[in-house]
Amino acid sequence: MRCLGLFAGIGGIELGLSRAKIETELLCEISPSARSVLSARFPEAHVEHDIRDIKELPHVDIVAAGFPCQDLSQAGQTKGIGGLNSGLVNEVFRLIADAKRKPKWLLFENVPFMLALQKGQAMRHLVTSIEALGYKWAYRVVDARSFGIPQRRRRVIILASRSECPQDVLLSDDSDPPAVAVNRRTARGFYWTEGRTGLGWAVGAVPTLKGGSSIGIPSPPAIWFPGRRTIEVPGIRDAERLQGFDADWTKAAEEEARAGRNARWKLVGNAVCVPMMEWVGRRLMLPGKYAGGADATWEGVGAWPNAAWGGRGTVYVSSVSSWPSSIAAPSLNAFLRYPTKHLSARATNGFLTRARSSGLNFEDGFLDDVAHHLSTVEMAA
Repeated sequence: MRCLGLFAGIGGIELGLSRAKIETELLCEISPSARSVLSARFPEAHVEHDIRDIKELPHVDIVAAGFPCQDLSQAGQTKGIGGLNSGLVNEVFRLIADAKRKPKWLLFENVPFMLALQKGQAMRHLVTSIEALGYKWAYRVVDARSFGIPQRRRRVIILASRSECPQDVLLSDDSDPPAVAVNRRTARGFYWTEGRTGLGWAVGAVPTLKGGSSIGIPSPPAIWFPGRRTIEVPGIRDAERLQGFDADWTKAAEEEARAGRNARWKLVGNAVCVPMMEWVGRRLMLPGKYAGGADATWEGVGAWPNAAWGGRGTVYVSSVSSWPSSIAAPSLNAFLRYPTKHLSARATNGFLTRARSSGLNFEDGFLDDVAHHLSTVEMAA
């Protein structure tokens, strides 16, 4: 099978599919730093600059598009599917509509907040557009921790086909979350850029890696190590590994753009989790059998369900979980391979001030350890 990757970023979808023996023929990405990564990592694939400049699709089996999430994300602009960035998905539908030979599969990935944003308008637009092209579809919210990655990252995967059964690919696997041993020394990940209304708290894992933050910069999450009484920040190489890439996957972006590691953090935060797409690829090559005969039709009121399938205007609700598999992830303590660094005094002080003035509840000892960390880094300065 051959794939075309639109809005390819640093190639998370395509790398995952390649691990299932699906080849990438063409990539398209507008970011120069991301294109430098694609050129270095997919030397056999042609890389286009702007989807709006593509006039015709090559004949491929799969068209994949991790289209921009800025207008659909809770942490983004929430302008909806009509926004300047996320609305570019309509270029995918233009190319499919004009294709002389329609691809067998369409594969989309985005944030789960779009299921609820503006009463699910984005999802309705996608489904309507997919059906207008003659495709049946299925989608599912999937958690990256299902594949042994200690990052709490939930994403919507949408799969469509004119001839095949997409629910046999996306919905046939279902598991319970694996049992995770937690003790007092287990590391906890959180957003140091937050502190007033939430933390993104994750026990034994980090919260979702993001390309931006509430303070407008690409910033890694912080990690509390209770036994050490320190607040640390992972390095970019471990962040790449937390997305399923090899360490230094984005090194070419730093070398080409000379923009430092902030550019790499943004690319990694916006990337697609590789093992998630490897699972999709393996199921595309060898589908399961989804027993969804008892699935009820959805009335179309409010937010869309976490998993569904359908076609020709009918939506069936699936009860599958966000865990297609239950590969136990190592704790952060065991996963991190490269040196961490202390969260700076300025960042720590800002977080501590916000946290103390909030009405949030914290684990016993957490704020004491944050204060201890602050005094330690101030003395070392």
